[in-house]
Amino acid sequence: MASFSQAEDPVCTQRGDSGNPVLSKDGDFILGGMFSFHSILRENVMQFQLFVNVSSLNFRDFQFAQTMLFAIEEINNSTDLLPGISVGYKIYDTCGSVARSVGVTLALANGNEIVSVPPKAPCTRPAHVQAIIGETSSSPSIAVATVIGPFVLPVISHFATCACLSDKTKYPSFLRTIPSDYYQSRALAHLVKHFGWTWVGAIRTNNDYGNNGMATFTETAQQLGICLEYSVSFFRTDPYVKIQKIIEIIKASTSRVIVAFLSHVDLDVLLHEFSYHNLSGYQWVGTESWIFDSQTPLNSSNNELFIEFWETLFSCKFKELKSSADIQRECTGHEDLNGVQNSFTDMSLMPIFNNVYKAVYAVAHALHNILSCNKTCNKNVQLDPFTVLQHIRKIHITTKERDEVYFNENGDPAAKYEIINWQPRENGVVEFVTVSLYDTSLAPEKQLNLQNKALIWARNTKQVPVSVCSEKCPPGTRKVLQKGRPVCCYDCIRCAEGQISNVTDSVTCVRCLPEFWSNERRDSCIKKEAVFLSYEEIMGALLTAASLFGACMTIGVILIFFKYRKSPIVRANNSELSFLLLFSLILCFLCSLTFIGQPSDWSCMLRHVAFGITFVLCISCLLGKTIVVLMAFRATRPGSNVKKWFGQTQQRLCVTAFTLIQVVICIIWLTTFPPFPSKNLLQFKDKIILECALGSAVGFWAVLGYIGLLAILCFIFAFLARKLPDNFNEAKFITFSMLIFCAVWITFIPAYVSSPGKFSVAVEIFAILASSFGLLICIFIPKCYIILLKPEKNTKRNMMGKKVPNSL
Repeated sequence: MASFSQAEDPVCTQRGDSGNPVLSKDGDFILGGMFSFHSILRENVMQFQLFVNVSSLNFRDFQFAQTMLFAIEEINNSTDLLPGISVGYKIYDTCGSVARSVGVTLALANGNEIVSVPPKAPCTRPAHVQAIIGETSSSPSIAVATVIGPFVLPVISHFATCACLSDKTKYPSFLRTIPSDYYQSRALAHLVKHFGWTWVGAIRTNNDYGNNGMATFTETAQQLGICLEYSVSFFRTDPYVKIQKIIEIIKASTSRVIVAFLSHVDLDVLLHEFSYHNLSGYQWVGTESWIFDSQTPLNSSNNELFIEFWETLFSCKFKELKSSADIQRECTGHEDLNGVQNSFTDMSLMPIFNNVYKAVYAVAHALHNILSCNKTCNKNVQLDPFTVLQHIRKIHITTKERDEVYFNENGDPAAKYEIINWQPRENGVVEFVTVSLYDTSLAPEKQLNLQNKALIWARNTKQVPVSVCSEKCPPGTRKVLQKGRPVCCYDCIRCAEGQISNVTDSVTCVRCLPEFWSNERRDSCIKKEAVFLSYEEIMGALLTAASLFGACMTIGVILIFFKYRKSPIVRANNSELSFLLLFSLILCFLCSLTFIGQPSDWSCMLRHVAFGITFVLCISCLLGKTIVVLMAFRATRPGSNVKKWFGQTQQRLCVTAFTLIQVVICIIWLTTFPPFPSKNLLQFKDKIILECALGSAVGFWAVLGYIGLLAILCFIFAFLARKLPDNFNEAKFITFSMLIFCAVWITFIPAYVSSPGKFSVAVEIFAILASSFGLLICIFIPKCYIILLKPEKNTKRNMMGKKVPNSL
């Protein structure tokens, strides 16, 4: 038994069924369209069958589709672009489903009708459409671009902004008319920085769009000194527990600004939870995905809104049948849009609609060039997707709205953004006001051009909200990070003395220059006060008065001695040396004046030289007088000829020689390394001590050492002559005066070293005056006392120590 059967013709069918296009029209060339007219509630894939439950009409994507139809009709009616060529379209509703988007992509590429083919013939054919306009979101666009990439069929998205889609190795046929999030994320970070928000929260959709966009924003924010208090992700289909946890995180936060990389559907879910928990007062900074969606802050779309839209728009009456899910629509055919007030007629989305418009025109111009169109087009040209893609990449056109349309090497347009401020009006409508432009083609400092328009912030205020972890550190302080917290959380520590910070939020304090010191507020350096012993201050005036008094006192003694120069008491102890000693004492008193006043080159050299020479002259005279006393005693002995060896001439030579030695020491000091004025910046932190540096310390101590040597010799000689038998032995007074002199200068050394600043100069002046007064008082005042008050003792007999006989 044999059985015969006839085989059916070979048939190519698409695996699965994406359904028929929502809107379609035949033409010489077909453009595909993919838009999410409805929101997806649930989708399941079982045995290669996709089941999708959809609801809620998406007015925005419906507007995109209408924009595509408008552009195609405009091209078909044009005599300049594709003359004689009709452009058709097939537009699918993807319902926000990635799986459905992939199915629609294959349907647009290959067609979905059943086709009979010869035996052994492959089921592959040229692309059914020349290009695809869509998708609206990044994740579906990534799936579409991945599937269609090997076929190099051009896909032009008007709203997919994920920076990852710029990778042409993965998505070779993908292009878009909206800038990449690579630039948008940075623009958001710069916008946040512009308003001084350094402590913000971040919420993102848990998909390619949200994750990639927020990653770039976070990187840029860190570079600009912006910290994220929290960064959370979710998807609208997440369990309620996860969304509730996000709400709790926001409640516990202190930041008042939320940066949201969310789709409008996800934001709608989140804002409902905000409303339920009565959370308000947050400033939202969002992306293009929902910035124009006026329904988001007001209410979400639902079936009732869907019914109202169609009844109002097309005068269609819906009849409810068995349940609310079974609705039948009746239309008159004379539907009119006049008077319709809903989001479908809201033209604030025009910049986004324009992206669809530019995408359609980009394809049309590419076809125009391929077909060599002039007044007519060559319809016999065989089109292939690669050729269409290459021509689309090369176009550079300007639309009638003067918008440039071109693509860079990554398939992206130039990054230019409008910054929109939501401003609610009295009737409950949200008005979208453009307040700034962000153009990445300009210099960095000019990219953000914020216009001076009244911005409305959270809670409808005009005051810019503050969102910082720590208040700004004012000038005069520096930031110190709080342990274990982000860099935006810090304490403000006052700058140390001598340091300043003259800018807000300074991280360091700058030390003032050596001659400057910080003011009380620590925000500027002021010149240090120059300190020196001046004539105007009390100490300087007192020392000056004491110096002049000593000089006058010495002059008075000279006058007394000159008047009584022939009296025995004056002549008894070498009147010539006495007058020279008094003259040197005047110089000693006056040399102290050189130590007062602001130091200069001449005053520094003069004060030390004058001090050294005058005191050596003074002590040389005393030494000469002491030697005279000793020689006079020895000259009275029989056979002694000492007097001829130490007469007037020898005394003058002795004083001159001793003084010349000091002069030579001073000359050597001044010619090698002389004293000079200097600024002591170390002894006082907030003052400059103007003083005379010694120059050569050896020279200074040589001068003092020589004075000390003469003083010791003088003291020794005077001490040896203190008990000579004269009634008025001057050696006793010289001994006492030199004792005072040595005591003063021995105590001067530690006092001078330990005295700060100008007080060291005062100590030196005091030592000069004290030793000068000691010499004057100890040596000459007793003589003046006898001359003026006890003239009876001013006799030669009394000088010789002989007693005057008592008169009977």
